[in-house]
Amino acid sequence: MTLLDSMMEPCVMLDKVTASDGVFGFTSAWRDGARFMAAVIKNSETQVLLAEKHGVTELFSVVTEKGFRLGFHDVFRRESDGEVFRVTGNTKDSEAPDASTVKIGKVTAERWVLPS
Repeated sequence: MTLLDSMMEPCVMLDKVTASDGVFGFTSAWRDGARFMAAVIKNSETQVLLAEKHGVTELFSVVTEKGFRLGFHDVFRRESDGEVFRVTGNTKDSEAPDASTVKIGKVTAERWVLPS
């Protein structure tokens, strides 16, 4: 087991489902989707910490196994503590090259609250 493997923990995609409310509107709900392993690491760069002090949301780096692609505005939950994150990038833009021995993809995300 590598250090990276030991940092990975179970996560689950959250899929938004909408349905008619029967009165010319709709309701939305979130349901569990695909499960995957990821390392969710808080970004502690000085510029990010200063931005957080001025109201910018907390930012994280999310590392997944190569091939599991997270896309812009995908939403997922970390199983260990129930924290929800919204992806702010695309994994395909930051995957390790095929020649790399480390088979990972990386994306940025923000802590997020599911809308009611």
